[in-house]
Amino acid sequence: MEFTEVIKKRYSCKKYDGRQVEKEKIDSILEAGRLAPTAKNLQEQHIYVIQSDKLLTKIDEITPCRYGAPTVLVVAFDKNNVFTYPGGKRDSGVEDAAIVATHLTLAAANEGVDSCWLNFFDPDKAAEVLGLPENEEILMILDLGYAAEGAGPLENHNSRKPLSETVTYL
Repeated sequence: MEFTEVIKKRYSCKKYDGRQVEKEKIDSILEAGRLAPTAKNLQEQHIYVIQSDKLLTKIDEITPCRYGAPTVLVVAFDKNNVFTYPGGKRDSGVEDAAIVATHLTLAAANEGVDSCWLNFFDPDKAAEVLGLPENEEILMILDLGYAAEGAGPLENHNSRKPLSETVTYL
């Protein structure tokens, strides 16, 4: 699919039909995340693939915003392996994980797989429930699956501000 078509068609799916995503497609999506750029190429991301009913139920308990997808990707990063920017106020962890997550989301759309970026949860509670190492912080959860009949983007999905309101040339 043409890249501009991928970014135009992709939306946050909130209702899935229950069909499992094929392993080949998951592997392709994960590969896109692996290829994402990171500061100093530290590649501090760690992606957890969750498909078991037991762990999906645990995720349902920590967020009301999972929509029944049969696969969930949890994107975390190693807090001890980040680049600290000049001034010491920021580091690369969150932004690198966000770049990886964006690659995953767009790759899913390219594979014909629907997704929804979830961030309405307590990352510490999620890490505890999933038993993640203390050095890892969860950025987001990504629902992956196939849209149920009648699912589609929100009404305002195509409503975008003009560039003149979001861009300034200096």
